[in-house]
Amino acid sequence: MPSGAPAPEGSGRAAVTRLGVVVLSDGLLLPYAERGEAGGLPVILLHGYTDTWRSFHGVLPHFPPAIRAIAPTQRGHGEAGRPAAGYRPRDFADDLAGFMDARGIDRAVIAGHSMGSAIAQRFALDHPDRVDGLVLAGSFATARGNPEVAMLWGDVAKLDDPVDPDFVRAFQEATLARRPAPDFLDMVVDESLRTPARVWRAALEGLLQADHSAELARIDKPCLVVWGDRDGFFPRADQDALLSAVPHAQLLVYEGAGHGLHWEEPERFARNVAAFAETVSAGPWPRSA
Repeated sequence: MPSGAPAPEGSGRAAVTRLGVVVLSDGLLLPYAERGEAGGLPVILLHGYTDTWRSFHGVLPHFPPAIRAIAPTQRGHGEAGRPAAGYRPRDFADDLAGFMDARGIDRAVIAGHSMGSAIAQRFALDHPDRVDGLVLAGSFATARGNPEVAMLWGDVAKLDDPVDPDFVRAFQEATLARRPAPDFLDMVVDESLRTPARVWRAALEGLLQADHSAELARIDKPCLVVWGDRDGFFPRADQDALLSAVPHAQLLVYEGAGHGLHWEEPERFARNVAAFAETVSAGPWPRSA
């Protein structure tokens, strides 16, 4: 498929979800899914650790046509390119800038889940003129000192290829408070199994080593923090830290939802993100020329 050329995924409901591949200037391939009007408000959805664009498979159909929702698969994950290095949040954020260039997007609302939310924060710090607003789902100011992440690292550090499917299933199930449809969970596990062991290690190590929490006060953009109150990875204290650090942040709580809140309540998540994007686009927030 030519670089950046979208194609329909299938028929019926999925027919308007268009798939494409972008080739960045350094040769890195990033697949993506896109839905909505070409001239709609751009919203870029960044998946979490070991996920792919299909993390938002259930979310995309619920966006209104006026939202141009785009979900790329990030380096090392799924069918994206797998360079030997470059798995820090800053590296992923630089990829996002190149991806936006390739898709002709000057600025957008950036919505990230888990690892994707850390990348969204880094992107807002490094490329503030390209961000209209942030949505941080299942997020945190820093992963350092988090006992659940430390425990996960203890397991990930020992992974070999092929990665054990039982380990992947247990990891993904731990992100949920409500069980999704079995076929969706199977898809999520299959997507994570595409990530090689070295990327499991490098991406998690990048999260643990990077700590931009002291810089978050520089994010002078509207920010919606979305959190499930049964999140087993990042508790309320992490959300309070974000609210204290990011000047224009507000919290939206999904009661009874876990870390993978967009899997448990995809329609609500799409509705909340769309409403936030529409409010930001109409609001008096500071904008760079």
